[in-house]
Amino acid sequence: MDAAAWDERYRGAGLVWAAEPNRFVEQELAGLEPTGRVLDLAAGEGRNAVWLAELGWEVDAVDFSAVALEKAGRLAAERGAQLHTVCADLTAWSAAEATYDLALIAYLHLPWEQMEHVLRQAARAVRPGGTLLLVGHAAANLRQGHGGPQDPRVLYTAEQVATVWRAYADIVRAETVERPVTGADGPRTALDTLVRAVRP
Repeated sequence: MDAAAWDERYRGAGLVWAAEPNRFVEQELAGLEPTGRVLDLAAGEGRNAVWLAELGWEVDAVDFSAVALEKAGRLAAERGAQLHTVCADLTAWSAAEATYDLALIAYLHLPWEQMEHVLRQAARAVRPGGTLLLVGHAAANLRQGHGGPQDPRVLYTAEQVATVWRAYADIVRAETVERPVTGADGPRTALDTLVRAVRP
């Protein structure tokens, strides 16, 4: 799916996703001291970026949908938070190296070669002592979970992500986690990939 397609998806008045941060993002990052810079890759409408900005982080939210980033800016303004948005295609964009204290990738799904490129860019963008966090639909979700992309080419395991990040960082957590969801047929369980790492 390209930027124009995502622009169209985000064009409605309401938010496509919830305004609250993702549960795993909140659980993993709430305890960090919010005294530095954050790079939120594929930030979408800003649910995680705005929450981090509210905590006191200086956040750069990057996405290739200008419509989504406009919504993120409005959400930040409504909450009195400062947010810097960057409209860019992550497969061709690079952040400055060793600039950020935290890099977040939440539910970005690309063919693996492109995904690996983004993972490496995120790792290089984080300075020593900084945190990397990825949350996304797990490869196992396709057959054992609910929702998410139905294309196996854009799904990944925790071990795939951890293998890339091990070249740059110490892996703190790499596992498949369960996320309760409510479908048309009642409560269901989605399977997500969660990887957290710290640059030495």
